[in-house]
Amino acid sequence: MVSPEKTEALEAKFKALNILPTDIIEKFMTSGKKGGQKANKSSNSVYLKHLPTGIEVKCNETRERELNRFLARRTLAYKIEEKLTGTSDRIREFEKIRKRKAKHGRKSNQNWALL
Repeated sequence: MVSPEKTEALEAKFKALNILPTDIIEKFMTSGKKGGQKANKSSNSVYLKHLPTGIEVKCNETRERELNRFLARRTLAYKIEEKLTGTSDRIREFEKIRKRKAKHGRKSNQNWALL
């Protein structure tokens, strides 16, 4: 399950972005993934659509409905933030990691040049 701290942080992000629960269409469906009878009988995949922006998100990463619901809402918040501001926390974090990896790659190449 999702911790209360993460849930509160997500709710705060929704308030900061002015995302209202009435603006979101939420549907649950079967995942269509491997898993046999459990996956075919339970509706644990989540589909969200934000009506004002038209952004759609589908999540079926886990077998738990509530966790998929949280992950879909988080992804929706990131996409809406990206559309409104041009960047998001997630993109900044990816860029930071990419730069760190590139810097590390250059260092290792320099070490090989010395041999």
